[in-house]
Amino acid sequence: MNKLTIDEIKLLTEKSYKCRKNILKMMRFGEAHIGGAFSSLDIITVLYNKVLRHDPKNPKWEDRDRFVLSAGHKCMALYTTLADQGYFEEEVLWTYNTFDTRVPMHPDEKVLPGIEFPTGSLGHGLPVGQGMAHVGKLDRKNYRVFVMLGDGESAEGSVWEAVMSASHFGLDNLIVIVDRNGLQVNGRTEQIMNSNPLEEKYKAFGWETKTINGHNFEEIYETLSSVPFKAGKPSAIIANTIKCKGLTFAEDKYEFHHWHFKTSEIDDALNKVEESCREELCKLG
Repeated sequence: MNKLTIDEIKLLTEKSYKCRKNILKMMRFGEAHIGGAFSSLDIITVLYNKVLRHDPKNPKWEDRDRFVLSAGHKCMALYTTLADQGYFEEEVLWTYNTFDTRVPMHPDEKVLPGIEFPTGSLGHGLPVGQGMAHVGKLDRKNYRVFVMLGDGESAEGSVWEAVMSASHFGLDNLIVIVDRNGLQVNGRTEQIMNSNPLEEKYKAFGWETKTINGHNFEEIYETLSSVPFKAGKPSAIIANTIKCKGLTFAEDKYEFHHWHFKTSEIDDALNKVEESCREELCKLG
């Protein structure tokens, strides 16, 4: 089984918190969907630093692994990660919410390298990812397709059509990661539209499924490094996460799904995130 060293975990922690701080700096130019961006960042950090086969100098490399952020409103997590990986200059981030920006509130593959599909309307990313994976099988390619969904997004019917299709065609090159932070724009997911038990639903559709702590770098890495879980079956990872992880006053509060902030609050938020980073690093020794 693949393991991370303490130094690797520390580096991943630092990178994920650097991205959180960059998101807050971007928000000086406008409000944003911060909650899901923060809850998904640890997973995305592991993906791009340790798991995905990709090349920032050749974003359309034919044999690259694909990552589709189906819940496109979480795109600030992806933007800051792509910048950290060298897909584009960090200065591009500081144009967020400005005229003709390459980093708008939802990702656009036509203006920014590293984006596979322009997601925004919920429920579209997995059908597209399923298509990419199916093409890979037909073309006898060995690339993998990772799709990140939200648990609120899992109420969309198109998600389950794609889940059924992927199993039917035996797409073991398709991996779904559900960022299960338990909240959506207007409340608790289980109260708005309960999608649980997600594990049993995926299993019933013929997928191999694992549930993990979406903020434990060791667990994230070990799980992502072991896909496909079973040959001939697509893999589903249900990641339990915390909305707005790392910003203590906002954690697990649906009001921070999309943050309407005062400019003066950003500096305080940056300090809180820095404190959270130091605390996590201290725990690692």
